Amino acid sequence: MREELDAKLARFEELERLLADPAVLADSQRMSSVAREHGGLARVVRRYQAFLAVEKDIAEYREMLTGDDTDFRELAETELPILEKRRDEEWDVILDGCLDDPDADRSRCIVELRAGTGGDEAALFVRDLFEMYRRYATEIGWNVEVMDASPTELGGFKELVIGVSGGEVFRQLQYESGGHRVQRVPNTETKGRVHTSAATVAVLPEPEDVEVSISSDEYRKDLFCASGPGGQHVNKTTSAVRLTHLETGIVVQCQDEKSQHKNFAKALRVLKTRIYERQRQIEHEKRASERKGLVGSGDRSQRIRTYNFPQNRVTDHRLNQNFNLDQILAGRLNLLFDAMAERVRQERRSGAVAR
Repeated sequence: MREELDAKLARFEELERLLADPAVLADSQRMSSVAREHGGLARVVRRYQAFLAVEKDIAEYREMLTGDDTDFRELAETELPILEKRRDEEWDVILDGCLDDPDADRSRCIVELRAGTGGDEAALFVRDLFEMYRRYATEIGWNVEVMDASPTELGGFKELVIGVSGGEVFRQLQYESGGHRVQRVPNTETKGRVHTSAATVAVLPEPEDVEVSISSDEYRKDLFCASGPGGQHVNKTTSAVRLTHLETGIVVQCQDEKSQHKNFAKALRVLKTRIYERQRQIEHEKRASERKGLVGSGDRSQRIRTYNFPQNRVTDHRLNQNFNLDQILAGRLNLLFDAMAERVRQERRSGAVAR
C-alpha cells in the first residue's frame, strides 16, 4: 500500500511540473488531460503528504523520549498519543480515497434502464425506476436529461437512456448497476395474482471529450424518422440518429430531440461513454481477482434489489437489508446509498488490510 502511495506522490509531483511546462500550457488538450489527472490525485496525495508530516513528527517525539531532557520527555509523552491518533485518522481517510473507483469523482454519468422479463409490466417498472432516480436528482440539485427513449403504449419504456450531472453523481449512483426485480399485481391482472418482472440498470461514467476522441471515419451515421409508442412515426423528418462504432460494433441511437443536430450530439456523448466503459471493463477484469466477492463489484448480471409492493418493502440483496418501499420510490435513495457506501468502505478497507 505504501508503495502505491509513493508512486501516486511521485506522479503527482511530475504532473505539477508538467502544469508549469510552457509546451503543455500551449497544448489545450494535453493541458486539460494533465489537469484532470492532477485533480484526480490531489485529494489522496494531499492526505498522504499530511500523513507523512505527522509520521515525521512522531519519529522526532520518540527520539525525545530517549533523551536526557526531562521537559522534552514530558512534552513527548503528552504529544505522542495525540499525533498517533491523528496519524490513524489520516490513514483511514487515505484508505478510503485510494480504494475508490478511479472515476468516483465524475460529475456526469449515463444511466441506461432496460426492461427485462415481464413484458409491459417490466416496461412500466422501468418508468418507475426512472421516476425514482429523477425525484432523488431533483431533491439534491442534479440535472437529468433524456438521451433516448423507447416508449410503450401503456406508458412504460422498453429502454430509457438518461444523462445525469451534478456533484458526486457517479460516486452515489455507481452501485445501482445490476438487476432490479419487482413483485406486484399488474393493473391488467384480473385475478389479483402477484407477478414478478425485472429490469436492468447500467451506470456509466461519462468521460471528458479529450479522454475519448472519435473521428467521423470511425463510426457510421444513419438517419431515420423518430418513432413513438407502438413504432408509429411521430416525425416526418429524418431527425433521429443512429451511430455504429466500426471497431467495436457498439450501436447507439437518439431520437428524443426534434433537431437532428441535437440528437447527433447526444448520441455521440453516449457512444463515447460506452467506448470508455469498454476500456474500464478491460481494466476491471485485470483487477477482478482482487475485487471478487465485494458487494460493490459492479457486476451488471448481479440481482441487487427486489421491490415488493404487497409488503411495501425493498430488499437490497447485497446488504441483506430491507427498506420502506414508499420512501425509496419517493426518491429517498440516500437511505440506500449511505448503507451501501458504508458496507463497501468496510469491505475495501478489510481487503486492503488483508493484502
